[in-house]
Amino acid sequence: MERDLLPHLSIVLAVARRGGFGAAAAELGMSPSAVSHAVKTVEDRLGAPLFARTTRSVALTQAGESLVSSVGPALNEIQETLERLRSASGKVTGLLRLNAPRVALLMAVTPILAKLAWRHPDLIVEIASDDALTDIVAGGFDAGVRLGGMIAQDMIAIRLTPPFKAIMVAAPSYLAAKGEPKAVDDLARHNCIGFRLPASRGIYAWELTQGGEDIAVAVKGTILVTDATYAKDLALAGAGVAYIFEPLVRAEIRERRLQWILPEAAIEEPGLFLYYPRRAAHAPKLRAFIEAAREALAARAD
Repeated sequence: MERDLLPHLSIVLAVARRGGFGAAAAELGMSPSAVSHAVKTVEDRLGAPLFARTTRSVALTQAGESLVSSVGPALNEIQETLERLRSASGKVTGLLRLNAPRVALLMAVTPILAKLAWRHPDLIVEIASDDALTDIVAGGFDAGVRLGGMIAQDMIAIRLTPPFKAIMVAAPSYLAAKGEPKAVDDLARHNCIGFRLPASRGIYAWELTQGGEDIAVAVKGTILVTDATYAKDLALAGAGVAYIFEPLVRAEIRERRLQWILPEAAIEEPGLFLYYPRRAAHAPKLRAFIEAAREALAARAD
């Protein structure tokens, strides 16, 4: 067994996961030249290139794909075994990589991270804020956060929030100038703050209910955003009508800085869930996050 290659293999996996030498170097705390040297060492030993390099991108070759698909799970299992042994003494360590949309960070993840920081100071949590429907396994993430209806059936899901409504809001100043919509059809005469979908690049049609049926309304307006939470700031500034999850604007509605429009048209979302592949279910770092998440959810119910 070529034991001297083992440290280099984890670097190869980081380059594959990050899609570049610079990004892998930043994750590993190494210089790009050291990462490049480690990859070249493995390539020279195997007698085959692992990455096809251009000035703009780095992609796995066929040999690289074969190595990553074979070695990756084995190294992950070794790492998880070491973490389980450390956790047996009450110490949770390692790097927990999570993928979550920004709204989930604001609504659910922050209090969990605060608990973990105090409880497990040797555990590092890396958050990738991502509104696209990223494949967490292919992206090298331990877990992700999504709405309940958007999780693949082969994943384990843990509830992070109660169900909540997706609602429409606007500032009193905007409504005083433009008038308050009395029916869904009235939205056509209002400046609706649109959301561009990160994956398809299409414009999101607002999901509403009318006459007991769910409908999708293609709204129009002068502003498009890719950060759903920024729509709240625009609504507060009087720019137009925003479509947003109710917990994100609960305080502003209570303080009458925003007004809930057409509450009867709001749909209910199933809530936010942590999800992860079954093989990761017993990883101590993930179990620690789940424990803190359940405590945070119980605190919400009190």
